[in-house]
Amino acid sequence: MKQALDFIPVLLFFIAYKFYDIYVATAVVMIATLLQVTYTWFRYRKVDTMQWITLGLIVIMGGATLYLQDEQFIKWKLSIIEWLFGLAFLGSQFIGNKPFVERIMSANISLPDNVWKRLNLLWASFFMSVGFINLYVMYNFSTDEWVTFKTFGVPGLLVIFIVAQMFFLYKYIPQSEK
Repeated sequence: MKQALDFIPVLLFFIAYKFYDIYVATAVVMIATLLQVTYTWFRYRKVDTMQWITLGLIVIMGGATLYLQDEQFIKWKLSIIEWLFGLAFLGSQFIGNKPFVERIMSANISLPDNVWKRLNLLWASFFMSVGFINLYVMYNFSTDEWVTFKTFGVPGLLVIFIVAQMFFLYKYIPQSEK
């Protein structure tokens, strides 16, 4: 449920863009993200660090988009977020006792340390790559196409990556669970 809540501002951004323009959509995503974080705080009494960072970047980049009437700022926000995720995963290889992916998934699967590290690097690479793909799309395609990519392409890439990850992890699942 909590992850589905994360997609609501993106969906509202898409709808607002289709009915109005990038500037109305930017204001909508700023308000929706603020409401999402507020709801999360009151519901769970905790907001994840990345939600705070996302809110901060939406306010800064969205505010710059609206104030300067320049859509490039809101488009850059996606790359910055993806790169921050990538750097966080990469940094966890060297800081702390477990890589992020192990902290997230170790309750569900047991893997050797070297596999956790490789999987963590794959996630870091994925996020960094999506940030660069976003730049390619924003500079080589129309705003309409960028909005569609942001709304459906990025989640689609994530699904493809997760399915590929499942094939990678399949050999580590004990025979009794297959």
